[in-house]
Order: sequence, then C-alpha cells, then structure tokens
Amino acid sequence: MWLAEGVAAGVIAGAFMVVVSEIGYRLGVFKSSLIIIDGSFAVRRLKMLDNQTVVYVFGTFVHLVTSAIFGLVYSLFPRFIDFDAREIYALAPYVFFLWVAMLFVALPIAGQGILGGKSGRFTWLEQLVIHAVFGVGFWWALGVV
Repeated sequence: MWLAEGVAAGVIAGAFMVVVSEIGYRLGVFKSSLIIIDGSFAVRRLKMLDNQTVVYVFGTFVHLVTSAIFGLVYSLFPRFIDFDAREIYALAPYVFFLWVAMLFVALPIAGQGILGGKSGRFTWLEQLVIHAVFGVGFWWALGVV
C-alpha cells in the first residue's frame, strides 16, 4: 500500500465521520460535534475570535488533517509488519486504538474531559459510532483509491 493511498483513505474516512457526526448533532441524537470540538480547540489555541464560521472552518481543517495523518500512520504498518492492510481484522484494532486515544487523550486535551464527559454522558458511545464509521469508510476507501 502506498502512503498516498493511506492519506487519501484517511481523508475520505474522516469526511464520512464528519458527515455522520454533524447529522447526529443537528438531529439531536449526538450531544457533540467533531467539527465544533476540533474547531473550538484550534480557535482557543490560536487566540482567535470565536464565531461559528471560524470554528467550522478550523474544525474541518484540523479534523481532515488529523484523519490524513492517521491514514498515513496506518499505511506505514505494512512496511514493518507483514499483513494485508485492507483486511478488516488488521484495521479494527487500529480504529479501536484511535477511539480509546480520542476518549483518554484528545477529548481531555480539547477541554471535554475524560470520555468527553463535558460534552455529554454518552459521548463515549457517540465516539464509538463515528469511529466505526471511520473504520468502515477507511476500509472502503482503501479498496477504491
């Protein structure tokens, strides 16, 4: 697998993730939005004026770059470990790791607390759903790109 395939698949999967997160958030099924969490964090870090447009622009950028990086990292594994990166059994543990990292590292750094508790009681479940979407989207995209 080429590194560019991993990056492209990561961006595609990240876009799927954003769509599901936003639909869930706007319908009231999810209490948090990936774009708002990422964008608010970026705006606070850059000490910029906080408005919805800026938050969405920065949130989309941060999320898609992060997804590209995760795709790139995954595409490096077959270079060191002999496995077929397109097999779901290989991808599932990686996506599980990303979900756990989101709950215990990324959300707390973004100011949402461990498991995203400040966003809502079931943020961990919302994150599980959208990470599953990322995993399926990434797997699908690896077969297309």
